[in-house]
Formats: sequence, structure tokens, C-alpha cells
Amino acid sequence: MTFEDLGVRDDLRRAIEELGFEQPMPVQEKVIPHLLHEDTDVVALAQTGTGKTAAFGLPLLQRIDPSDNAPQALILSPTRELCLQIGSDLADFSKYMPQIKVLPVYGGSSIESQIRALRSGGVQIIVATPGRLIDLINRGVVKLDNVHTVVLDEADEMLNMGFLESIDDILGNVPEQRKMLMFSATMPNEIAKIAKKYMHSPVEFVVGNRNEGAANVRHIYYMVNARNKYLALKRVADDNPNIYGIVFCRTRRDTQEIADKLISDGYNADSLHGDLSQQQRDMVMRKFRDRVTSLLVATDVAARGLDVDDLTHVINYGLPDDTAVYTHRSGRTGRAGKTGVSVAIIHSREKGKLREIEKKIGKKFERCEVPTPQHIIEKQLYNLADRIERVEVNDAEIDKYFSGVRRKLDWLSGEDLLKRVLSLEFNRLLEYYRDAPSLDFIDEKPAKEKQAKPRTDKDKDRRTAEKGMARIYVNIGKNDGFYAGNLIELLNHNVSGSRVDVGRIDLLSGYSLFDVQQADARRVVESLRGSEWLGKRVYSEVADPDKNYTRASSRKSRAQATAETEAIETTYEYFLKKNRGGAKKPSKPSKSSRKKR
Repeated sequence: MTFEDLGVRDDLRRAIEELGFEQPMPVQEKVIPHLLHEDTDVVALAQTGTGKTAAFGLPLLQRIDPSDNAPQALILSPTRELCLQIGSDLADFSKYMPQIKVLPVYGGSSIESQIRALRSGGVQIIVATPGRLIDLINRGVVKLDNVHTVVLDEADEMLNMGFLESIDDILGNVPEQRKMLMFSATMPNEIAKIAKKYMHSPVEFVVGNRNEGAANVRHIYYMVNARNKYLALKRVADDNPNIYGIVFCRTRRDTQEIADKLISDGYNADSLHGDLSQQQRDMVMRKFRDRVTSLLVATDVAARGLDVDDLTHVINYGLPDDTAVYTHRSGRTGRAGKTGVSVAIIHSREKGKLREIEKKIGKKFERCEVPTPQHIIEKQLYNLADRIERVEVNDAEIDKYFSGVRRKLDWLSGEDLLKRVLSLEFNRLLEYYRDAPSLDFIDEKPAKEKQAKPRTDKDKDRRTAEKGMARIYVNIGKNDGFYAGNLIELLNHNVSGSRVDVGRIDLLSGYSLFDVQQADARRVVESLRGSEWLGKRVYSEVADPDKNYTRASSRKSRAQATAETEAIETTYEYFLKKNRGGAKKPSKPSKSSRKKR
């Protein structure tokens, strides 16, 4: 199958051949002929990086009337970066169509220059982010009366970013009989509702299976103690000398902190999150696209619309709550027929979330051992050997200096010289990994060991901290609607100073226990004591391994229930007497009266 077979016109084929397009990709084979010859609406489900822009862009350009200077096609994208990328691609495709003008309009840039471009006329295709387009419509600058085609690209991302109301407003300014195309990586229920509301009997094209990740992506995970996540991240980077990837974190704070640590440890890393200005963001992305930066640490929101080819790895430093978000993350690697790796670095309590993602994407995660120091050093040495083999030698220039250098090093044998070259490159790495421990979390013990272990106190293990950590008790648990995420939120809100690393967490019905570094224990206890959780006063202490917190919690709960019952009963008696002809306002029952009861 060729682009000529699909019906693509000569001037478009000439442009895309110069761009290196040889054979159409699966989504292009399915979508292009339909868009060229049919008038029905289209929903196309395919991962980012599978050639979607050409799939809708080539037929759209072919249907534009160059003699009509009014906007005829509208493409909506969720982010500034994707908007610019689509605009650039369409400009490249229309290289030999000089009458066609494509204009990207987006926030974060001068609206005046965009207004001037629109008023100058001759713009047939507008590529826009929803917010800026609505602004231009409200100013009376953009008229969409002649638009015959509307494209929603990355529709699921637009939904995640809260653009549903904006899309509604925009489509109210477009003719009812327009043709509508929706491209999405996943098909959650909300996207299906959008299709039903705005589209007329759409034809659906699916490349791969609904909601599945990219077919060329290998999904692996490493399980470590929570405090060892960063060490595991460094080992993954060291074990892949030519890594080019994105590290996804859950919060802006984590993103900046991890990036700062990587930079401090000598990695070519940078951060991308919402606290950056647009100028800082553009600089970060330019360095990453130019491969000056090999590891980009980012939040999901900041990375939306970031279109970068040839990523070798996507690393999930924290798993997302939404499976669709994981699908988007992993879909950023393994594009255009290339292979990629999606890595999850998790602790034992994230295993359930991992299994849930497996069910949704229909793929099994492979558990791997965290790379050992020996394996890392071997990979790095072989990588250096490859670089030495492939280096281009400029004999004419080197010969000017070679004889003097050779005289200086002539006393060294070839083997000695090679060892010194390797040592020059690897002494730091060898020193760092000397006596480095295994990081893998052993979550299952042999059956014999389990049977042999005496079980004198079923709660004792729970109250004992792991080595190097301190166990903290707080008087709130599952009965209070308190879970791991709430604990992290409580710590972030109340504990000032440097970030607290949390290890093992045990959530019980009436209380919770968790590990922190010993140096942080006193600071955490003092910060939490007296704080509040949903109106309940928090009590905290360094856990005593010999104290039965379950029994203490149970006694406290019973006492609290008794007090509440007596208060209700007393109030009830008061209202009975009042209805019979007057009564004194109830007071709190005395201890003696409670004993009599």
C-alpha cells in the first residue's frame, strides 16, 4: 500500500516524500481513504506517535479550497506544544500548496500578533487551544461560519484538562453540518458521550485494541522499599548508558526535588512542571528535544502535548491513579515501529494499583531485579568500548600531535594503556558502587521460614520499625476515612523543613503506623501532635513495640461511644420534660452518674 493508492494528491505526496514518508502507517491506511471519499464523522483510536497528524492532515489539506480565504478547517488541541507541532506538520505537508495558510493560535503568546494574522486574511486552517480560541471568538476576530471540518486531537487529554465546556462553546459557533473528526489514545465513557453529543453516526477506526498501551512497549517494574526509590532510579539510568526518557512524578514538589538530586549527582536532567514560566518551559523542552538533556522529570499536566520521538524509556516514579494516564505515559515510547520500555518503580503497597493497570491495558508487567553494581559497570564498560570502536578519527589533524603523545606514553603496554583509559572514565562509578547493597524488596519468604517463625504477638511486627527507621503512631485510621494518600497530605501540610521520606505504612481501623527516617521522627511527632484531621484532633508518638495500640484504640472508642450515648440520652430526657412543662438545660453527666448507669 502506498500514499498514491490511498488517493493522496501529487503535490502532497511530493512534500511528504521529502519528509521521509515512504509507506503509510496503519492508522493512515484506515483513515485517509475514508476522509477523502466519505462525509461521515470519524472517531479514531490510536496511540500518540502512530501518524495521526498525517492521517487527518493530508485529507484535510486536499479538501481545502485555496480560493476561499475564510477559515475552512478547525483543529483543537489540548496544549500549546501540540498546537505548534500540528501547525508545523501541516505547513510541511503543504509545502507545494502556497495558497494554503495554516495559523496556530494558543495561550502564552502575544494575542495581538495572532489577531493581526487573522485580520490580514487568507487563513484557511486554524489550529487552536480552546481557551485562546474562545477569547478570539469573543473579540469578534475569528469567524467560523465557513468551517466544514472540525478535528479534536488528543480528545481524552482535553477532557482530562477540563475543556468540555469550552468545546461546547466553540462548536456553537460552527455550522451544524460540519464534518467532525475525533482522535484519541483511549476511549473512556466520557469520550463516548462527547461522540454521541456532537457527532452524527461516526465511523470508528481502532488501531490496536481499545484503551491498550502501545504494542511495542515492554512493561516492567522494580519493587523496592519506599526510601530506596531514588537509588533504584539512578541504577536504571546507569544501567542504560544511552537512556533518553521522561521520569513521571505525581507532584510538582517531587518533580523538582528528583530533578535537583539527579543534576547534583551528575546526570543530564531537568524538570518540567507548572511552576515554570513559559520562557523556562520552552528552554527546558528545547534542551530535551536537542538531547542536551537525557532525563526529563515531569508531572503529567506539564508533559501534555510534549511530542518527542525516539524516547527509550518512560519511568513511573509514582504510579498514577487513572489507568488512562498510565496509557498516555507509556505511549510516549515505542513509537513509529520502534521499541520502548515503560518502567514502574514501586513499593509493596503499590502492587494492587499495578495489577489494576495490568487488567485495564491487557498486558502483564514483568518484575525485574534492580540492576546490580556488577551489571551496571559491565554495561557501562561495553558502552565505552562501543564508543571507542565507532569514534571517527581525523588522521590529518591527530597526526600533528600524535608523535609527541606516543613518546610520552611509549613506556605503557597496550593493556596498561587500555586499563588507564577505562579507569579515567570509571573510577567514580567504581567508587560509588563499591559494596552497594541489593535494593530489591523481598515480599515473599520461603514457606519453611514462614512456618518456623514463632507468632507470639500478631501485632508486634507491625509496631517494629525497619532498620534505620523510626515507627510513628497516629490516632486516626480507616474508620476515619484515613488512607495512605491522606497521610502524605497530612505530613506535607504540617511538617515544615525538608521533605519527609515515608517507608512502610500500616493503616488499621482505629489508628495508623508508619516509618520515617530516625532523624526525622521527633520533628514529625511534634508537628503532627495537636493538628487536626477532618475535625479530629491528632495525637502522635514514636511507637512503642510493646504497647498494644489495638486494645488502647478499642478502649478509647468504647469510652467515646459511651459518652456520646449518655449525651444523647440526657438531651432526649430534657426535651421530654420540656414538652411536659418546663425543664432545666441538660448538663454533662458526672462521672458518678455514669458509673451508676
